[in-house]
Amino acid sequence: MQTDYTEPEMKQSVFLIIGLIAIFFLWNHIILYPLKVLVVFFHESSHALTTVLTGGQVEDLVVNANQGGYVVSRGGSRFLTLSSGYLGSLVWGAIIYLVAVRTRMDKAAMATVGAMIAGIAFLFGSNLFGIGFCLLTGLVMIILGFKASEAINDFILRVIGLTSMIYVPLDIYSDTIARSHMRSDARMLAEEFGGATLIWGGLWLLISVVVIIFSIWWGMKAGPLPTDKRLARS
Repeated sequence: MQTDYTEPEMKQSVFLIIGLIAIFFLWNHIILYPLKVLVVFFHESSHALTTVLTGGQVEDLVVNANQGGYVVSRGGSRFLTLSSGYLGSLVWGAIIYLVAVRTRMDKAAMATVGAMIAGIAFLFGSNLFGIGFCLLTGLVMIILGFKASEAINDFILRVIGLTSMIYVPLDIYSDTIARSHMRSDARMLAEEFGGATLIWGGLWLLISVVVIIFSIWWGMKAGPLPTDKRLARS
């Protein structure tokens, strides 16, 4: 017996190319605005979750309409909390994308991510726009997970995952390298733990590129097939 992966590999490659081209040309279009705000939420929620997991407390989690946000926290590991913003949103995107392309868990994944977004906003959110956006987004994702087809959930998860991953290195470059004077996570890390903003930003940028390349490479390998098509006899 031999494994027949030619067709799914081709489909994965075609979808990836189309997705990357679409995201590139629509980057400044209003259609991607909700996705950009969602990535900001992934960034800020990663700060919040890391704070809690390292023994701290979250006082405020804000996501603004202008695609910005911040977290006010007490305690926890300051090093890990500051490092987890960009890298955490990268992990969100990579996991969502790989679950979509490598498993048949699209419906469950959509509902789970939606519940997590709504839950985090409910627990830590502190501004009306951020809470409203996250609760609405979470509710829509939960409904899609239960009501929409696997194909629709798969497509949406791939778009969210790709956009989230692509946004990270662009945001890192903009905030920590092109505008290194800004009060970014990298600058605060440099002030508190040494080094330079450019060094921390460059390290995060390198990590993000490696993770994106690995995720895309693994995603382009043969994805899940229906059970009756997994094996083809030679």
